[in-house]
Amino acid sequence: KKTCQDVEITSPIMVPKFPHKISDLDHLGKKTLDAGKDLESDHPGFNDKEYRVRRTKIVSNAQKFKYGKTIPRVEYSKQEIETWGAVYTKLKNISPKYACSEYNDIFTLMEKHCGYAENNIPQLQDISTFLKQRTGFSLRPVAGLLSARDFLNALAFKVFFSTQYIRHHTKPFYTPEPDVCHELMGHVPMFADPNFAGFSHEIGLASLGASDRDIERLATCYWFSVEFGLYKQGNEMKAYGAGLLSSFGELEYACSKKTVNKPNLYPWDPSTAAETTYPITTFQPTYFVAESLDDAKSKMIDFCRHEIKRPFHVGYNQKTQSIHVDRALIERN
Repeated sequence: KKTCQDVEITSPIMVPKFPHKISDLDHLGKKTLDAGKDLESDHPGFNDKEYRVRRTKIVSNAQKFKYGKTIPRVEYSKQEIETWGAVYTKLKNISPKYACSEYNDIFTLMEKHCGYAENNIPQLQDISTFLKQRTGFSLRPVAGLLSARDFLNALAFKVFFSTQYIRHHTKPFYTPEPDVCHELMGHVPMFADPNFAGFSHEIGLASLGASDRDIERLATCYWFSVEFGLYKQGNEMKAYGAGLLSSFGELEYACSKKTVNKPNLYPWDPSTAAETTYPITTFQPTYFVAESLDDAKSKMIDFCRHEIKRPFHVGYNQKTQSIHVDRALIERN
């Protein structure tokens, strides 16, 4: 009575279950949507028994991985390295022209420190160590696709789930799913940039305990930014999204002034992007363009803090790698 006018006693809030400490991601890593085993009939490797056996062997690394352990190294075959090299050479030739300056600068560092080369597929552990020193992010292997909720939740702990297998050698410039080419040439370099890392971490924090509808909105914002984001660099469009950075065809389509059927370009606005539909098997008809990476991050932070409604707040403790929640919760599966 001496220090406040009123006290309200409230019941615990019921929310979707989410990880509270980084070791909880061990559980998420086992919840892949496809279990890393079954390929769709349109996958180039569907009828290749040898390829399927090889994938199963590689994904076993992810299925057994535990927090705190060293990520198992993969001894890639000559054929796998040749597939990587074909993609690597194509992207290396076009990235200086259309990728953002942050990506190009970091890629050079990763060639120096992480083993990126045309004739070598870098190892997740080496990359993870590099990222940890730069921005606090780390990698862990995954057997296949995660749900949007689980994948975004991991970003709250500054963890990016990455595959270790590679696309089928008969179609080196096509993949219907994420593989090491998409992850390591598209996503990973940007996690070494502080603005991009902060952007991703903010989306992750906002996803913890969020409603299914808000997870859908956050995942859509992720699609139009982390996967297919552009920003202005002078009078040029530059890519920072992994879906563009790992596809030389769409990279040129989105950024070149010579593109015939030009895509729609809209200013980066998470509220609008969150409600925009998109295709997953063709070039994007619509891209959102930020003024800079800092602009992309600040607008995403504003969106997360004002439009993702939760009756509680979370904070991340970098030292303990755990989440602090400001009130009692009942978590449901």
